[in-house]
Amino acid sequence: MQNKILKVALIGNPNVGKTSVFNQLTGLNQQVGNYPGITVEKKQGYSKLSENVKAKIIDLPGTYSLNASSIDENVVIELLLNKNDEDFPDVAVVVSEVENLKRNLLLFTQIKDLEIPTILVINMADRMQLKGIELDIPVLEQQLKTKIALISSRKKTGIDTLKELILNYEDLPTEPCLNASGIDPEYFDKLRKAFPNQLLYKLWLVITQDVNFLNLERNEIKSSFTKSHSELKRLQQKETIKRYQFINDTLKLGQKIDLTKATDLRARLDRILTHKIFGYVIFFGILLLIFQSIFDWSSVPMDFIDELFANLSSFAKTHLPPGEFTDLISEGLIPGIGGIVIFIPQIAFLFLFISILEESGYMSRVVFLMDKIMRKFGLSGKSIVPLISGTACAIPAIMGTRNIENWKERLITILVTPFTTCSARLPVYAILIALIIPEKRVLGFLNLQGLTLMGLYLAGFGMAILSAYILNKILKLNCKSYFVVEMPSYKIPLFRNVAINVVEKTKSFVTGAGKIILALSVILWFLGSHGPKESFDNAEAIVNAKHQDKSSSELEDEINSYKLENSYIGIAGKMIEPVIRPLGYDWKIGVAVVSSFAAREVFVGTLATIYSVGSHSDEEVTIKNRMAAEVNPVTGNKIFNFASGISLLLFYAFAMQCISTLAIVKKETNSWKWPVIQLVFMSGFAYVIALIAYQALK
Repeated sequence: MQNKILKVALIGNPNVGKTSVFNQLTGLNQQVGNYPGITVEKKQGYSKLSENVKAKIIDLPGTYSLNASSIDENVVIELLLNKNDEDFPDVAVVVSEVENLKRNLLLFTQIKDLEIPTILVINMADRMQLKGIELDIPVLEQQLKTKIALISSRKKTGIDTLKELILNYEDLPTEPCLNASGIDPEYFDKLRKAFPNQLLYKLWLVITQDVNFLNLERNEIKSSFTKSHSELKRLQQKETIKRYQFINDTLKLGQKIDLTKATDLRARLDRILTHKIFGYVIFFGILLLIFQSIFDWSSVPMDFIDELFANLSSFAKTHLPPGEFTDLISEGLIPGIGGIVIFIPQIAFLFLFISILEESGYMSRVVFLMDKIMRKFGLSGKSIVPLISGTACAIPAIMGTRNIENWKERLITILVTPFTTCSARLPVYAILIALIIPEKRVLGFLNLQGLTLMGLYLAGFGMAILSAYILNKILKLNCKSYFVVEMPSYKIPLFRNVAINVVEKTKSFVTGAGKIILALSVILWFLGSHGPKESFDNAEAIVNAKHQDKSSSELEDEINSYKLENSYIGIAGKMIEPVIRPLGYDWKIGVAVVSSFAAREVFVGTLATIYSVGSHSDEEVTIKNRMAAEVNPVTGNKIFNFASGISLLLFYAFAMQCISTLAIVKKETNSWKWPVIQLVFMSGFAYVIALIAYQALK
């Protein structure tokens, strides 16, 4: 096995600690992408098992069984059936948890029927004493015909045993735990005789699932062994009952539970956190804490980063040789990148809180709590997950609607999810709130800026709910659906898991936005530093003729301002200015708004680049200071005043997010009709609300 890379599929039910096991095996040696051809998130990483052997760990989507009911669950089946897939596993690691072992073993017995070397991981071993659980591992191994790794990802125990079992996967027995074909012996005997070279359980999955990875046509199997939908469902139910009978018999021999030792702390906490009154009060209080902390805790590192990039831009301008390349570095790249890097602390704090809520088990309670409200507006209970995850990014949130079986409910969720405030809007909110909302305390401890931020999040969520209600009436959604959510045990969040999640999500956010901003910064700098020859090249002579009485410093400012207005970007901005002037925006803000359609966070970077182009000052002026000092040359009033600031905040709260969101909506709905309707309605609504706000407040 010299220099060999083993392929390991990590499989398990949701909420069994699969992510913790994945993180323990791979650490930060991970990457996230999508499975080929579909938009289901794919995580994989590498683990060193010995001096010469590494393992490629593929973290598959959570699934309760191989009877798939959604697209992401189907990913598991397709990989396990397709031996030609580059990620087909040498060994499957099925993660279970000690408190729900009976339910978890259903999936395990199905995978064993595929005759893939399979290891059973029993996680959360540290909770066995608390729950009064005893396991006889040798008996369980004998009955289940496998090897078991009893681990605690919290205590970091058992991981070395798991690595050793993966390394020696060839010694694992591959025969099934039970004879599932006993549910209909005559039918399965015929199936076996018709296709003697194929694995019987694979044939059964080909018949019952939408897959086709065997060396024969699916239609050939179905035509010869056709059954009605109701007959197939009946057989699947019989299979599930047979498997649970085997699991019950196995656990009678290998598991003992002393119910007198079990604690009812979880039940007591659930009664409080999901209470019809106190549950909402607690959730509101947690939101308040999150948004207060985003402003209070991040202010110091943000000020440091802001000054750092201002100093860096000034240093580049004064120490590099004069010329266009230096201008590009000091006026384009550094301010543009600085416009996004400054918000890393706030983005990291947002992901930190979301990770803690998910790790602790509280997020499932929020989903359950909010389901009672959502149903009144025509949304499925499953719609809550995309709406909540939309606070990170709308794209994976829209992908997450794939587990909603009803098409109309799924469509409504897709259309309203972009109203939820994503992390890309946070930089826009943060800089504008800092400019127009004073740093005051309400009731002595509530930060007014944090309250404003929370209000914007609630406004977006409220508009999503209202839109869902309207769409529900328009689309005549009368079908019923049922919402089932698992309530995982409460856990103290693991620092390692939270840290990895924050680093991974923040890095993804910054690198994703950074590529766009880097390209746009170069383009914007060029458009702002060049223009039609007649007006642009003669700027100095024209300004000198008009302002002969001004000092050299004032003349330079006038020349730079004249050049910017007559540059390509200035001309483009002036063309759209009549449309946005009623909202309180000048042409520079107009350029930033249009360019931010590529990605919302580009707004700040664009303004940072525009305000830096042609700036002759060698002083270390921060992005926020440049924006605060910007004035209207006609009226002499500040551009970013209370009226224009609120107008901008509301525009970004309701406008369509970005090109990528439109693209994913098109992919998920398989039509341009819905993204176009979405774009027109959201942008039009945002414009009207921003217009009303500015005209009322100016």
